[in-house]
Amino acid sequence: MAGHTLFELAQICGASLEGDGDRVVTGAAALRDAGPHQVSFYNHARYRGDLEGTRAGAVVCPRGLETGRSDLAVLRCEDANRAFTSIIERFAADRPRPEPGVHPTAIVHPEALLADGISVGAYCVIGAGTQLAAGVVCHPHVVLGRDCRIGRASELHPGVVLYDGVSLGERCILHAATVLGADGYGFEPTPEGWVKIPQVGSVSVEDDVEIGAGCTVDRGRFGATRIGRGSKLDDQVHVGHNTDVGEHVMLAGQVGIAGSARIGDRAMLGGQVGIGGHRTVGAGAQLAGKTGVIGDVPPGEEWFGYPARPRREALKRYALLARMPRMLERLAALEARIAALEAGAHREESRS
Repeated sequence: MAGHTLFELAQICGASLEGDGDRVVTGAAALRDAGPHQVSFYNHARYRGDLEGTRAGAVVCPRGLETGRSDLAVLRCEDANRAFTSIIERFAADRPRPEPGVHPTAIVHPEALLADGISVGAYCVIGAGTQLAAGVVCHPHVVLGRDCRIGRASELHPGVVLYDGVSLGERCILHAATVLGADGYGFEPTPEGWVKIPQVGSVSVEDDVEIGAGCTVDRGRFGATRIGRGSKLDDQVHVGHNTDVGEHVMLAGQVGIAGSARIGDRAMLGGQVGIGGHRTVGAGAQLAGKTGVIGDVPPGEEWFGYPARPRREALKRYALLARMPRMLERLAALEARIAALEAGAHREESRS
């Protein structure tokens, strides 16, 4: 593996260097795992124990955070997290991609439109009327239905499925086993049982969206389910039919959004957050993990808990719950004292 001197890494990430600039490192690793030829990351005093035991050749560290180790080279910068990311990118190996062109085992409908410079891997299926723009990469076993639109330089990993009529913007990344455009969850009760409601809408994913592995985005009952420009979905996220996810939204793992919900621009939803149907999460709102939303969340606020409440109110509720056992004990003791007093008063009345 090619290496870089610490002086080169300091230039790459805009850091000031404390230590031997000629030292060569060949990779990046966590503090606990790093060896003498690797660079690591130290951004908070809570990891002091890991820092004291690390064998790393250097660490990336925010300005003002002391390491206490004179034997350890330090790359100091204002934004240590971003700096370390830029270093990792230098050492990261390119992921394998299908060869340019169409693999012989792929099945491409004669009416599909494939631009120059695409890569279609083994056993892919591309339906009639589907269009792939220049630079699109389809890894093995990708299935694209009819009349799909895949924007320039988008990449679809193995097992991705796009149902008919799905639109994907430019520079999007869909990870393995993600499904866009399956039917929304719509059924009507009848005396004979549940009757399926036709789902005739579509899914529209805008530019620069990344969707993790095993996600599902359902097509609208009518109209489109939308994922806005620049939004990022973690693994195993579900977006229900006719939901509108705004621009630059962050959805962590196992978020579930019911149909016709609205998620405002730059909202951030923690892991396992659940959003009820037809609810609105305002722009810039932040929801902590496992929050259950059964009402609308105003823009820019922090909410958590179930049912979801503003952060300060939720903290007060949890504090009261923690005190509840002791309060019940005191209440039982007071009830016993009152009962004893009443019994004593009753005896005095009987004597008189």
